[in-house]
Amino acid sequence: MISYADNADNPMPHLALVAEKFDVNKQPTLVRIHSECMTGDLFGSKRCDCGEQLDIAMQQAAERGGILIYLRQEGRGIGLTNKLKAYQLQDQGFDTVEANTHLGFQVDARQYAIAVQILEDLGIRQIELLTNNPDKIDALDHSPVEVVKRIPIVVPAKKENALYLHTKKTVMGHLF
Repeated sequence: MISYADNADNPMPHLALVAEKFDVNKQPTLVRIHSECMTGDLFGSKRCDCGEQLDIAMQQAAERGGILIYLRQEGRGIGLTNKLKAYQLQDQGFDTVEANTHLGFQVDARQYAIAVQILEDLGIRQIELLTNNPDKIDALDHSPVEVVKRIPIVVPAKKENALYLHTKKTVMGHLF
């Protein structure tokens, strides 16, 4: 595990989890860029598929000598407190996009430039990107890191997250 922060005093650094089998000379490298989701990653929330995606990605990275970049941008960049407010709106019938915009935020405020910097720091030039998110692909398409392949990371829908997954696909353009 390697931490990345703007300065040494930052208590919430981004992380690179590098598999034991990682070999910088073996390119392309399997990479998952995962944004923090405390409710899903840590507490097992069924409202999203984040925790399950994280588990799948960690397993695949371990098997293939890949890397998981864990970005500290909770709730699509709005933070945990605002994410919990968005959950309250979702309980009233808003979807995830409507809840964020109702609170005055962008649909998705995450940034991926730091992920590119982390990959460059690790000497990675070519990747197989484990993602469904076209924004991550777009961010890397405009960087020195080449995406040679996109690998979908699909978690079967549950009753609790069916609307969320539908919204990700139809409104946000995620590739399932």
